[in-house]
Amino acid sequence: MCSAYDFYPKPIELTWLRNGKKVTGDVVFSEELYDGDWYYQIHSQLEYSPGPAEQITCMVEHLSFSQPPLSEADRDKVVVGVTGLLMGVIIATTGLIYYKRKQTGQNLYSLCLSFGDLFCNVS
Repeated sequence: MCSAYDFYPKPIELTWLRNGKKVTGDVVFSEELYDGDWYYQIHSQLEYSPGPAEQITCMVEHLSFSQPPLSEADRDKVVVGVTGLLMGVIIATTGLIYYKRKQTGQNLYSLCLSFGDLFCNVS
């Protein structure tokens, strides 16, 4: 039995291999079944009794496999890059907030010096 679950889009190909060569006879397929959550599943059964040294495998080909998954080293690089980007955004935002508050405080202080008690409670 060979099954594939939770794939999208619908087109998929399941192939049985015996010692690396495609098997076409004695293969039973189900239709692609809709799971109700945008995903599909399919099942295939090979009705065959392998010999002692035979190797039987099921190969699944799907659009989502068109690009190989990221290696662990590549994933680490992405995580470090995203973390650095987030830290940069946080630092830049904090600096901007500090600058704006300081600038607003200076303007308010200048206003207080110019107009005294009119705008500020200056003693």
